[in-house]
Amino acid sequence: MAEPYIPQMGIEYPSDPFQRMLTVEVEDSSKGKFQFDETYPYLDESFKYKWNRFLGWFVQWIAADFWNHTHFGLKVEGKKNLKGYGKQLKGGAMCVCNHVYVFDALCVYQATLRHVIRIPMYAKHFNGKMGWFMKYVGGIPVPETPGGLRAFNEAFDEYHRRGDWMLIFPEAVRWNWYAPIRPFKRGAFAMAYKYNIPVIPFTITYRPRKGLYRLFGPKNLPCMTIHAGHPILVDRTAQKKKEVDRLRSEAHAQMVAMSGISPNPWPDALEGD
Repeated sequence: MAEPYIPQMGIEYPSDPFQRMLTVEVEDSSKGKFQFDETYPYLDESFKYKWNRFLGWFVQWIAADFWNHTHFGLKVEGKKNLKGYGKQLKGGAMCVCNHVYVFDALCVYQATLRHVIRIPMYAKHFNGKMGWFMKYVGGIPVPETPGGLRAFNEAFDEYHRRGDWMLIFPEAVRWNWYAPIRPFKRGAFAMAYKYNIPVIPFTITYRPRKGLYRLFGPKNLPCMTIHAGHPILVDRTAQKKKEVDRLRSEAHAQMVAMSGISPNPWPDALEGD
């Protein structure tokens, strides 16, 4: 296997793998700001939401898809790994991916060709400049209150009942252009266990900008490839904690292998997490 391409972007990464590197640019006006408690519509059935979801779908599949394939040179590999799992995936799936650039969620959409994926996201982003786009491409803010958490869980129970897929970035925070696979939080795998849905690992890797792609971005900006792994099925007969840890460990191992980073500098989880 060829050595993985490591972008040289001049970024100094923290020693804490869960340290947030990006600040949220919140709109100055308090008008229209969301409160992430039980009053937020985690399950929104309004006409306004459905209309904006349609517009979001249009932006996602026309403008953002074009941008991902030109500016970032997106390629998809490993779709064959999902074949033969139609029955298991019919009731939904938990997609997990490394969190490495602003449009990484769209990479998963384009790798799966799904039109509906529900994505728990850092709540403060929904009051930021990209809040509209994040909400209407499937983002659901992670609540900041116990009442909000109950409403959030009830909404995801309904999304699961409908067979919607889910996407969580188990590295928790975004580190732009980072190549190794960081440790994972347990949340995605606990949800997969709860809903008895397969975990599908995805990994974004980088390529040097060559050929026509040099016309669409700076030469130091990498091109992207997203790799689909093999679905990991949940064993509901196993004790929950052990099974969640197994799902996390196996997903991490697949993603490390797809990244080509050897040895990977991080374990699958931090001690005590």
